[in-house]
Amino acid sequence: MTTGRKLAIGVFVIVGVTAYMAYLGASTGWQYYLTVDECVADARALAEDRIRVGGTVAHQSLRITGDGRHAAFSLQGQRHRLPVVCTGPLPDRLSEGIDVLVEGRLDASGCLRGEKIIARCASKYESRPARATAQRAARAGKDGPE
Repeated sequence: MTTGRKLAIGVFVIVGVTAYMAYLGASTGWQYYLTVDECVADARALAEDRIRVGGTVAHQSLRITGDGRHAAFSLQGQRHRLPVVCTGPLPDRLSEGIDVLVEGRLDASGCLRGEKIIARCASKYESRPARATAQRAARAGKDGPE
């Protein structure tokens, strides 16, 4: 076998393996999430499927074990609540009233058995109009006519 042919086969194998790995990574990484209301509406169709559900941790529903590795709470949507039981590492900022994404499986009873919780931090992306307005007002007072 010639060197050129060996090189072509090697390149073909490397490109094939790389494309396959990229496909696997993309297919698991591009999962969208359902809202609580969508999940409750399609509970029978989603039973035992791996899903990602987004909602707010309902007030007075969060229970975390002493070791911090198990949590039970209700995920609040616009109209419905979804019971959630999570096993595994929990985010440090898990608390009532925050938005979270829960990855797991919906069991036959309608409870989401979560394996991973991702706390969404919307406050990072919100503007701070009150602070900006106060700073402009302070500057206007200093720079304005006396």
